[in-house]
Amino acid sequence: MRGPLLLLLASVVLGAGAAVAAVTERSDGLRPPGLTARTAAPSGSVVARATPLPPALAPAPAVPAPTPAATPTPVPTPPSMGTAPASRAVGRPFRDGRLENGVLLPAQGPGHRTWDAPLQRSPSRAWRRWGTDVLVATVLQVLAEHRAAHPESPPILVGDLSRPRGGIFDQRYGGLGHASHQNGLDVDIYYPRKDRLPIEAARASQVDRRLSQDLVDRFLARGAEFVFVGRNVRLRGPKGRVSKLPHHDDHLHVRIPDPDGVGGR
Repeated sequence: MRGPLLLLLASVVLGAGAAVAAVTERSDGLRPPGLTARTAAPSGSVVARATPLPPALAPAPAVPAPTPAATPTPVPTPPSMGTAPASRAVGRPFRDGRLENGVLLPAQGPGHRTWDAPLQRSPSRAWRRWGTDVLVATVLQVLAEHRAAHPESPPILVGDLSRPRGGIFDQRYGGLGHASHQNGLDVDIYYPRKDRLPIEAARASQVDRRLSQDLVDRFLARGAEFVFVGRNVRLRGPKGRVSKLPHHDDHLHVRIPDPDGVGGR
């Protein structure tokens, strides 16, 4: 009896092993998901070793938002004078002149720099650049238009206007002084140089006549009463409004009319 029982027990064990093998090894040679090849255990049983699942996919990198196109810089316009009292040019530009409620020209801007002729430097001292509100607005507007039309040109140098309260502006205040510039209606504009250097021209041959004539024309179009130019720079304009004077080969001198009629020629 013992012999047949041993044979029966052996057949059961072998059958169980085949069943496990069927689980871990399919007839088509492919393993079930998550299992690898069989590994023998000490007791003769078969265990399946788990295969790690592939890691989750990393999130796609964020796509940066498109950079908006650059907005062109608008042409500057004269600053608003706000609620400040209107300026008054009293007396005449060359006699008994004074300035009331004057406006300070900025030391520099997109289209200009200021030039202190006695010190030969930029910017100029603040007390040398006061004018009426109309004069300051006119200067800023003309120079902005000039720069927009000639973006390759350097900023224009602006010289003396008037003192904070106007009055005499002669040699006692440096340089050759001014016979006029007393009541906030006058401004000196230095000619652009051919070499684009940001300093005044030492002689007429250094002056860019094309750009300088453009400045003359624009100030006339904005209502300048007079434009005084140098004798050797060959600039032109209507007779009686554009005149040649000595000591003006490095700058043009613009005078606007008094809008209130308080001052005058």
